[in-house]
Amino acid sequence: MTDTVNTTDSPGAWRRFGSWLLTLWHRLAAALRGPEPIPTPPPPPPPGRLTERRDAQTPIIVPARGYVFTFHVHATFVWSSEGIPREALSGSAQYFMPYAIRALTRLATARARNIVAHRARELEVELQRDLANSGAWRYERNGVRVTCQPYVWVELEDGVKKAVKPYWEQLIKLDCEYDVDTKRAQYVDRLSRQWLEILEKMVDNPVAGGAAKMVNENLAAVVRDLIAEQNATAQRLEDLLGEQLRNGDAYERAASFDILAERLNAHSPRSAETPTSRMNGSSSG
Repeated sequence: MTDTVNTTDSPGAWRRFGSWLLTLWHRLAAALRGPEPIPTPPPPPPPGRLTERRDAQTPIIVPARGYVFTFHVHATFVWSSEGIPREALSGSAQYFMPYAIRALTRLATARARNIVAHRARELEVELQRDLANSGAWRYERNGVRVTCQPYVWVELEDGVKKAVKPYWEQLIKLDCEYDVDTKRAQYVDRLSRQWLEILEKMVDNPVAGGAAKMVNENLAAVVRDLIAEQNATAQRLEDLLGEQLRNGDAYERAASFDILAERLNAHSPRSAETPTSRMNGSSSG
């Protein structure tokens, strides 16, 4: 009687079966798990300095001295941040805008109550100086810090504009007249210098000595007429300047008056040697 061997009970067959079963399990687990997730990229570094400009939707209206007329203050706010996203800066600017407008309104009201209604430039200069001296305004919320720098310009109300319009029309007319007289004085001065050069050449040239004696009186008369016209023009310039200072608002036109005075002194014959005196000096020599 012969014994038979059962190969299914051998250790090799069990190992193969176990390996197959393990592979089947891994495949089943992978199918249930799905695809591997893509790794999330690291967040971008925070931005550097960001700025955002916002204009006040309506002018800030503050009363002038006497509380009858008002000033219209137009404002622009420049918001800045360091190291926060653009969305955070925009949100902070939106949140703090009412606070910045109220602060500027308090400052403008305190200044405007001491300034008459037609001196918008004076109020604008004072507000700009105060804002520059105080530096940027700082705000913070939930650990987010932003700064705000206001910029302003001041406008007259319509009633005041209508009242001062004739005054400025007269000022423009006087300023144009001054420019015309100044150019006339420059032309007379240039012409008188040309005559003076002719006189000096004729007097100093021994060949033209006889001709110089014959025409000396005529040339001197022409030069005297030119000097008289120059003096009259200079006097007219001084009269125009004096009229503006007497009848106008000195503060509003202080800068323009300084320029007028400098130009007047530069072209006035009193500040320089006259051609007649130079001619007499040459003749006496």
